[in-house]
Amino acid sequence: MKERTDIINIIKGNKEYNSNNLNVPGDLKADAQRLCWEYNQTPPDAGEKRKAILKELLGSCTELTFIEPAFRCDYGFNIHTHGLTVINYNCVILDTSPVDIGKNVFIGPGVCIACAGHSVDAGQRAKGISTSKPIWIEDDVWIGANAVVCGGVTIGKGSIIGAGSVVGKDIPAGVVAAGSPCKVLRKVTESDKIKTDDIVF
Repeated sequence: MKERTDIINIIKGNKEYNSNNLNVPGDLKADAQRLCWEYNQTPPDAGEKRKAILKELLGSCTELTFIEPAFRCDYGFNIHTHGLTVINYNCVILDTSPVDIGKNVFIGPGVCIACAGHSVDAGQRAKGISTSKPIWIEDDVWIGANAVVCGGVTIGKGSIIGAGSVVGKDIPAGVVAAGSPCKVLRKVTESDKIKTDDIVF
């Protein structure tokens, strides 16, 4: 069996992999579970404490990373934010592979971002055989409420994922996409801008 450090390096790698859950060190999720619990107990005005916990929990993050409780993740160290990131209530990130989140990304409530999967074969699934693929969410993406983003997916710059969508394949840049399975509906255009006169405050 591979050594603990080898397993961690595979989990942190940018390549998809198959594994047996029984061989994952039992303590590998302990820090993330503790830190998520602490984060989810913080009062609404504890901005500095939340920032400190996120810096310890996540692999890398900026000062402009904002996550509303409750938040759950597998390891934490595989989550990387690269600019303004706003994650709304009840987000789950199964970061069994790296999840890279670009700048100016908005993630709605109830979103699930899942690198992890299981064997399609029932016998293997029962024995703990699982899969994992990295996820990349590029700059300026908005993911609507209760969407699911599956392992191996890249969502292109400036795209919008409609609420309740299941994203199982790459989404190109600059489009509105929605549905289960998620499909491109149209391009984002200048006509999508809200007129200045229509902004009441």
